[in-house]
Amino acid sequence: MRVLVTGGAGFIGSHVVDALRARGHEAVVYDVREDPGADVRNPAAVARALVGVDAVCHQAAMVGLGEGVADAPEYVSRNDLGTAVLLAGMASAGVRRLVLAGSMVVYGEGRYECPRDGVVRPGPREVADLDAGRFEPGCPLCGRELAPGLVGEDAPVDPRNVYATTKLTQEHLAAAWARSTGGAALSLRYHNVYGPRMPRDTPYAGVASFFLSKLARGEAPRVFEDGRQRRDFVHVRDVAAANLAALEAGAVEGALAVYNTGSGEVHTVGEMARVLASACDGPEPVVTGEYRLGDVRHITADSARLRAELGWKAEVGFEEGMGEFAASGPAST
Repeated sequence: MRVLVTGGAGFIGSHVVDALRARGHEAVVYDVREDPGADVRNPAAVARALVGVDAVCHQAAMVGLGEGVADAPEYVSRNDLGTAVLLAGMASAGVRRLVLAGSMVVYGEGRYECPRDGVVRPGPREVADLDAGRFEPGCPLCGRELAPGLVGEDAPVDPRNVYATTKLTQEHLAAAWARSTGGAALSLRYHNVYGPRMPRDTPYAGVASFFLSKLARGEAPRVFEDGRQRRDFVHVRDVAAANLAALEAGAVEGALAVYNTGSGEVHTVGEMARVLASACDGPEPVVTGEYRLGDVRHITADSARLRAELGWKAEVGFEEGMGEFAASGPAST
């Protein structure tokens, strides 16, 4: 199979390229890092890149929190306009298979259960509560403490920042393309991806990379809130394997299928910082109580659908993966 990988020189995309080539597929890298003209918003360049292609693995995106609106035009341009141009090119070229890099951020907060009211969806946390160190969302009906759980693909979506909104729009565009062309589209909703080649010291680096950069300078990682935020940290090689499985699996034509892509292990941000600090023989993390308004408290995946339907499962354990990441160090760009 000849597969065009947009963002193929980036963190996740480069691992997808490696996985494809190891499996005997032909991976075509389309990335502005290698060619400034290889922009998914460039219709002519996209058309040239799609010649002879059997499928597209769309990893290119502007990532990050997107907590304000000043950079909203850039996010929308790169993520949504870029996806629209790519899909239009695929329609014209007759390419009928797409795997999209989705994100768990489309859910907003994760799944919560109240002892009185059952499953509920808390709204965005109030600034006054965050300032006072009250980080856990309460039941929106009775105010009681909530128990966080795993969120499934059928949960309502609730994007809470610009980046999250553009990721959901990408899925809507992919669904419209599939219905219009009879193509097969799959979106892998990545959870917190980490591993070798992760970018360092940029606004778009993951928290694991920020912690590792601090430790490389002999500084203590700074953990926001109380460090008890629950996340699913999934290794980049497992994510690449999920992309490979999605490209090779049978898929429903004329529709978009979505899959949570997580390790299945729940860990806290504070725990991750401590494991990295130990692996680097560095100083203990500092829990700051600071917060970012666009962050959610708990978001962890139920990836059973991906395992059941595509035969994929995460292979890299938390301790092993974080140890390897600590030894490799984050990339400089």
